[in-house]
This record gives sequence, C-alpha cells and structure tokens, in this order.
Amino acid sequence: MCGVIGIISERDVTRDLFIGLLGLQHRGQDSAGILTFDNNFKIKKDKGYVEDVFSERDLDNLKANIGIGHTRYPTVGSDFRTDAQPFYVAFPNKVGIVHNGQVTNYYELRRRFFKKNRALTSTCDIEAVLNVFAEALLGKKGLSPKELFEAVKKVFKRAKGAYSVVMLIGGKGLLAFRDPNAIRPLVMMNKKFDGEKAYAFVSESTALINYGYVVERNIAPGEAVFIDNNLRVHSKKIVKGKPHHCMFEWVYFSRTESILEGKEVYKVRLELGRQLAKEWRKTGLKADVVFPVPDTSRTAATTMAEELKLPCREGLIKNRYIGRTFIMASQTRREDSVKLKLNPIPSEVKGKRILLVDDSIVRGTTSKKIVKLLKEYGAKAVYFISTCPPIRFPCFYGIDMPVKSELIASDKTIKEIREFIEADYLIYNSIPGLRKAIGLKGLCMACLDGRYPSKVPKETIEEFGKERTEERKRV
Repeated sequence: MCGVIGIISERDVTRDLFIGLLGLQHRGQDSAGILTFDNNFKIKKDKGYVEDVFSERDLDNLKANIGIGHTRYPTVGSDFRTDAQPFYVAFPNKVGIVHNGQVTNYYELRRRFFKKNRALTSTCDIEAVLNVFAEALLGKKGLSPKELFEAVKKVFKRAKGAYSVVMLIGGKGLLAFRDPNAIRPLVMMNKKFDGEKAYAFVSESTALINYGYVVERNIAPGEAVFIDNNLRVHSKKIVKGKPHHCMFEWVYFSRTESILEGKEVYKVRLELGRQLAKEWRKTGLKADVVFPVPDTSRTAATTMAEELKLPCREGLIKNRYIGRTFIMASQTRREDSVKLKLNPIPSEVKGKRILLVDDSIVRGTTSKKIVKLLKEYGAKAVYFISTCPPIRFPCFYGIDMPVKSELIASDKTIKEIREFIEADYLIYNSIPGLRKAIGLKGLCMACLDGRYPSKVPKETIEEFGKERTEERKRV
C-alpha cells in the first residue's frame, strides 16, 4: 500500500507534487520521492517522511511542468533507500514510474531479467514492471499513444497482481494505468487556472482537492490514460477487466474524507458502527462507554455509541508524532510504537466497562497491548470490537500480510483470540455486514475468505512468505 501522484501542466508542478505527497503520507511513511523531467530527469528520494525528505532547495532544483511522486509502504523489498520510488530508465527511452500495489509474479520476472543479463538495481517489484514496459518500447522512437498503449498491454500480459501505475514518459507526457482487477485506487483530476489547465493522477483525491483540483473520474479496470505535452487526453481500455476493489481501503487505509469508487469512506465507517451495534445487542452484555482506538475507528465508534445510547469518549489519546503502526515494516517497530502512541485518560477508564472499537485485528499483539494498558489503568472490563471480520488469509495485493502464520485468525477461534488478547469479550463484524456497509459488488475480500481475484500459485505464496520474513529481520 503506497501513495502515488503524477501531475502535468503548462506551469511548474513541483509544489503541487509536494503538497499531494503530504496528503498521501498516511499511505506510506518509510520513504518518499519525486521525479520530474525538463530535458533530463531530476530526482530526489530518500527514507523518511515527506517533510523530512524535501527541502526548499530540493523543490527549486526539481522544477518542471511534469512529475511523479511516491510515499512508500513496503510489501516487497526492505531497504528504505534502495527500494524507494520513483524508478527510471534512460534506454531505450526515458521512462519513470511509481506504483501502488504488489506484483505477485515479481520473483519470476526478476529471474527472467537476470537470465537476460539485465540486472535490477533494487528489490522493489515495480522496477521489474518498468523493465517489462521499457522492453516493449524497443525500436519505438515516436512513442505515440498507440505505441504506449501496446506497451501497457504487454505489462498486463506479463505482470500479475495489483498495481495502479503512473509513468513519466520523458519529452512526451504522463501515462497512468490500472490492473484489470482495479484492486488499488487511482483517480484522475484536473485544475483550471487563468485559462490554463493541469491534470493529475493520484491515489486519493483528498490529497489535492483543497488546491483547486477537481475529480474527473476513476481510472477503469484494465484502462490506460495518456496525457501528452499539449495536455491532450488519450485513453484506451486495454483489456476487459472486472473490479475487485480492496475492502481494506474503506476499513483502514484511506483517509476518512476520501471518496473511493463513488463511496464516501466516512459514510461507510458510520455504517460499520451501526452493523457492530446490532452484533453487540445479541450478547446481552452491558457497557458504560465506547472508546475508539484512534484514529480510523473513531467514525464507527461514534455511530455504535449513538445506536446503543452510550457515551463515546476519547479514552485513549494518540501521540500525533508517532506514525501508523500497522504500516510499519517490522513487528518490533510496531510494538515499540504502540507504547509511545497511546495514553489513556485515567478518569475515563477506571471502573468502566469499555466497548473498545478498532478497525481490525491482524496479528493480535497490538490489540493485546491496548487491552492490557486499559486494565492497568483500572478498566472493569474491556470488550473488544473489530469493524473488520477476521483476517484469515495472506494478502498479495499491496498489504504487508504475506505469511498466514502471522495472522492470528488463521488458526485460532474467536474464543482463542479473545483469550490471547485478554479481552472480556470479542466481537468481529461479519462479511455480509462489511459488504452492506461498503455497498459495492466488486470487492476483493481475499484476506477474509481466501478468494483471490487472480491466481496466486502455491510456490509464489511460499516464496513471498519466506522472502518477506527474511526482509523484516533486516529492517
């Protein structure tokens, strides 16, 4: 899961790229980068938050009327600098790339390039896609929209998995495409000013919506859109696709104010709270207060409390200077950050029967620490509520959950999970409840039900699990 952005205009786009990346920081916090083109490529990327990576001097040096940017959350590759995006090649054509997602046959592609003596410079999966695309352009000099779309077609044929891609075609324009399952979001926007126009592709429209950009549309499954240097738009449905949008975008990853595929994240999370209130009533148990685990579960906690006629309190206060623990690259970093991230308010906790609402339970270790923390502060009972159903299967589409054994629900019953996290009661949302809340037919719920929209061979599953486990040890 990453944040991607690309902008083309008649004016300098560097500031808008920087602002957009700040708005996408929640999608990746390990590294950030910007690539622009003005006769030649200009690039700055490094590990760390967007604000720390780019100085005023960097932005001045990057000035150009076309560029792409990225915030990284790793699912393949563990080196924050080497694997940072964007990537680019200068032969046979000048092409740069950023992506959000995960290429499931990455190791196969990497071996293929190794055999052809075309070594990759990183362990990031999108570099393999960049080389597939570059190979498809061999012998092509004009780089017409038709030739670019043909190259995208070859990417669709060879690269499997989930990928929303934005590419900078040096001297030609900006290209964006989305895999045939449209698992990861990609929005096209435009901006008008003084009779001029700019176009942008971005993971979430909220990153630019307050800066004069308006949503034009979502990129369709299997579609490519090219905007040339004269700001003419060319688009083509390369292959027939069927949407399988990742349900976790609404549950956790996207900003609350985002609108994805026409569905407002805020309203979906409100409905999740209503669904959970129904589940809680079935227990016959009594509670005194509802606590959200900040920040993504706050919306659901609000409506759950309203439905149950209970107060909703900020019993846990978040340290704003600690990043999102789920998207941290190692378990050690996640556990250390939880200790720093959340602080209870004693007067709200002591002696209370607490309905603790969180967006999900993945590994269970974070949930256990939060329950323990509340009990140490005198909670009479802690009832844990998850807006997401049990996560039982690995994800190979852009969420760092490739190892089944790391998922607590993969081999434990709800009773066993409750005992592990030491909660007094545990409620998960149901899959039908989640579907109803999101309200879309084309959803990927593979991590819940094991139904992957594209085939993931057994050997690939084993390889990803082994490689990712080793990579985490090096973080």
